[in-house]
Parts: sequence; structure tokens; C-alpha cells
Amino acid sequence: MQHDLALLINGSWIVPSSGRSSPVINPATEAEIGRLPHAGVDDLDRALEAAAAGFKLWRQVLPQERAKVVRRFADLMREHVDLLAAAITAEQGKTLAEARGEVQGAAELAEWLAEEGRRIYGRIVPSRFPNSRIRVEHEPVGPVAAFSPWNFPCSMVARKIAHALAAGCSIVIKPAEETPGAAIILGHLCLKAGVPPGVVNIVFGAPAQVSEHLIASPIIQKISLTGSVGVGKHIAMLAARELKKVTLELGGHSPAVICEDADIAAAAQMCVQSRFRNAGQVCTAATRFYVHASVAESFTRQFVQHVAAIKVGDGTAPGVQMGPLSNQRRLDAMDRFVADAEARGARLVAGGQRIGNRGYFFAPTVFTDIPADAEVMTQEPFGPMAPIRSFDTLDEVIASANSLPFGLAAYGFTRSHRTAERLSSGLRAGVVAINGVTVTAPEAPFGGVGDSGVGRESGSEGLLEYTHVKTVTETFN
Repeated sequence: MQHDLALLINGSWIVPSSGRSSPVINPATEAEIGRLPHAGVDDLDRALEAAAAGFKLWRQVLPQERAKVVRRFADLMREHVDLLAAAITAEQGKTLAEARGEVQGAAELAEWLAEEGRRIYGRIVPSRFPNSRIRVEHEPVGPVAAFSPWNFPCSMVARKIAHALAAGCSIVIKPAEETPGAAIILGHLCLKAGVPPGVVNIVFGAPAQVSEHLIASPIIQKISLTGSVGVGKHIAMLAARELKKVTLELGGHSPAVICEDADIAAAAQMCVQSRFRNAGQVCTAATRFYVHASVAESFTRQFVQHVAAIKVGDGTAPGVQMGPLSNQRRLDAMDRFVADAEARGARLVAGGQRIGNRGYFFAPTVFTDIPADAEVMTQEPFGPMAPIRSFDTLDEVIASANSLPFGLAAYGFTRSHRTAERLSSGLRAGVVAINGVTVTAPEAPFGGVGDSGVGRESGSEGLLEYTHVKTVTETFN
């Protein structure tokens, strides 16, 4: 992937002016596969000016015409799935199969948003006075500043672009510097789809400098971030200073509750699939496993059997089911979690160590008998690590599941409709799955509560986050 022309500003690819750059590393080999130039302040100002002009143009385009462009963007992602997947795997590490799935999911969401953008309806409110009416409208909020993470380098960028385009907004997006390839390809696809110059702008650079400069600009009217809790709180503070609309999809630490009447074999298989997808670097993945004491031994045995069968290796190799962690930071974090858990008396029943001497590989890891105050139980591990605890009562486990400030996703497994209702209503999370591990769909809103963020993406609710509400009162003579 060519990284030197890294900035898309006003429809053109340019070489940044700052002279600064950062390496792009293949996590499977630790080899440098490119260097990414960073934007300077002048570049950011040019992107802002382009977004301002692009918004004036794009907001006037009829919704059905905007929809054609966004649908074409979705189609182009499908046509270039192999190119995008190769870039994702080379820079982020996930398997090619997972990378292709990421691209397909991004295309599905963009396609749905294209159609939903034609259905941003207002309403008529009965007036209190004769010869008058009240009309409620949703208007595009304006130029958007968006920030996306490295764990899903295609879908998170495409998601934010598609939301903005479908709502009639322009966007300046800063993808993660560690995984720029997919974003650069998406920029080319936007232009090919017919996105006018200035409507989509892509910049890279020092995260703090870029975010502070973009958010402070009077041009930007909305901020969207997918990232860590710490970064999200900082972005929220910057946005609050300027009184700007913000959507934050932040980290989680998702509980999975396996009840005594659950289908244990199915639950164990699905929980392993959820936990170790993308080497555990999924914010919605089940990360804390609470199993009823009567079935804990059976569940753990089957869970560990599935874990032992996971083939770890380079994501480009045939048959590999889990690639490396994406960077050295996550590898170091796994070592810290393991050391802390063992020091607190937890029992290591699988993994617990790095694999090989090259690449950021870490063995799928399982702990049992783990105390509730272990770091892996209180901090999102964001890696291939699964702590398992037993419980006795539903009240007890719901309290444990809700004991952390995070509230992104939660899972429950039971054959009882009554228990399912108690879990779905009692678990504090933005998205909950019962007897399954799928919590996202283009048609449904997605987001968290508490430290897991504010606002929603996807669904009609997510699209409306990119609008503001105008109330018009008309009086007729």
C-alpha cells in the first residue's frame, strides 16, 4: 500500500507539509512495510476549508442522488474486497477471512444508510392557534470531525463516512496511523463513487494535535469518535468547550452470563468465537464469563477444548483462525494481565504466554478461580484472554455484571423466557444478546452507556445523530 500520498483534501491526494512521519508495521512479522507522513497545521486548515465548501455543496444534493453515491460506495467496497482485506491483514493482523467479513459488513451498513438517508422525515405538529402549523425538520448538522481506531480499520472509517454522506454532511476523518491502508483505499473509492471534492477529507497525524485543532475550529459542527474510554473523555471535554454535538463509541468489558438451564455446548462454542475473534481486540466481545456453579465445570471444559483448537498464525496463512495482536502495546498488556491474575491466585488453564520470537502473537488464554478484583476482571483486556467465574443466583450475577462503569455489550444464555427477560432488562448495556453473540446490525442503533459512550451509530437513531432539529411555525393570513 502506497502511503506517501496520505492526505485526501478537496478531492486531491497530497504529500503532507509537516515532514513528520511514523512507521507502519506488519504485526505478524514486525517488519516496517511503509512510512506514513503526518499532516501539518496548514494541511488541517486546508481540510477544514474544503469540508466547509463541500458541505455547502453536498447538503443541496437531493437525498435520492446522495443515496446513489453512497450505494456506489458500498458496491465498490464489495468489488475491492480482496484489496481492502489484504491491506487490513498486513497492517492490523486479523485473518483474511475476518478482514473480508469486515469489508462486507461495512458495505452492508453503507448500503442501508444510503436508503435510510432518503427517509429522514420530519413531522407536522398541531398548532395551538388558527391558520398556523408547526413543522419539525431534520437538517444536516454540518461538517463532521471523525476519529476511528485501528482494530477495524475499514469498517469504522466506512461507517463514519457513510453516516455523514447519507445525512448530507461533509467530513474530515482521521483514521488510526497504525492502519492507514484501508482508509486510503476507501478515499479512492469515495472519489470513484462520485463524492464531490471537499465532501470527504482524510488526514493523518499526531492524534492530540489533530483532534484539538479540528474540534476547536468553528467549521466543525459534530464530532464522532470510536476509541478508548480515556480518549473519549478527553474528546468530550474538547467538544464541551465548543458546545458541539458528539457521538462517542468507547471501550467495554462485556459480561456473558451462562445460566444453569443454558445449552452449554452451544454457549461454549459461541463464547469462544466472540472472545477470540480478531485476537480478542473487539470492543463488543464477551470478556467476562459468569457461569452458574452447577454447570461451571462442563462449560469450562468445553470452552477450553474449543480454545485449544484455535490455530494461531499469520493472517494470510491458510487455515489460521487467529492472527497476532495489532501492536506491541497489546502484547505487553497481556503479560501484565497474566502476572496480575497469577499473583492473585487465579488458575491458568490455557495459554498465558507469547508465541514465537517474531510477531505480536499471544496464545489464547483462559483463567478460572479468578478473583473479582483481578485486573483482567476490572479492565478491558482487549486481547485473547478469558476469565471465568462461577455464580449461584441471578441477582448476584446481575450485580456482578453491572459492577463496572462500562456498559457497551452484554450476553446471556438461558432456555427460560423469564430468565431471558430478567437478563435483558437487568444487564446495564447499550446492546444485549440472549443466546447469541451478535449485537450489531445496520438497521439497529449501536452504542453504550456509562463509560462506554454517548450517542448511537447505525439504525435511524444513528443517522439522526448527524442532523439537528429545526422547528418551523408558519402562520397563514
